[in-house]
Amino acid sequence: MIKLAPSILSADFARLLEDVKKVEQAGCEYLHIDVMDGHFVPNITLGPAIVKSLRKDVNMVFDTHLMIENPDNYIKDFVDAGSDIIVVHAEACNHLHRTIQNIKSYNIKAGVALNPATPIETIKHVLEDVDMVLIMTVNPGFGGQSFIKGMIEKIEELKNLIDEKKLKVDIQVDGGIKPDNIDKVVKAGANIIVAGSAIFNSDNICETVKIMRENARL
Repeated sequence: MIKLAPSILSADFARLLEDVKKVEQAGCEYLHIDVMDGHFVPNITLGPAIVKSLRKDVNMVFDTHLMIENPDNYIKDFVDAGSDIIVVHAEACNHLHRTIQNIKSYNIKAGVALNPATPIETIKHVLEDVDMVLIMTVNPGFGGQSFIKGMIEKIEELKNLIDEKKLKVDIQVDGGIKPDNIDKVVKAGANIIVAGSAIFNSDNICETVKIMRENARL
């Protein structure tokens, strides 16, 4: 059974709570919160204050994706704001194991993200310590990009490694996921699907969510 994680990067920030409530009412389990600093990725989005303001009115799992340099400096702030999962990029952490332990010290889940060009081998030795791995299927920084087809093989490689080690680690994918390709990433092994523009920019969010779930079962 997959879980859907709409990315607020594609929401209308002037009506953010209203848009988030729409995806919550449509049955989406996670809210994917894109945090960008203009350094690690070429865009700037939001900080802990917005996460905290949403937390008061939203019951979804807050999946906070830190696309930032020096993530350790901000982990406590995002925990205090109400994050349930914090995902850091392997490329942004000088001491990845230490950063993962820092997140888990707050009794929340820890995830690690990999950019398209970063090999699975990079996280092989911390896989036992994480709850989720996020495979970026676009280069991070902007919403609405096209899915990189070569990432299917990468998802399969990660799934095989998790099974080989007999671990319970979720595989999340983020970037260019739409109703017409969700089946491919799920078949490859992903079980948490981030979708931004495909959900938030659709004419009927409930219907799009329903179609994505149906297509994921094909």
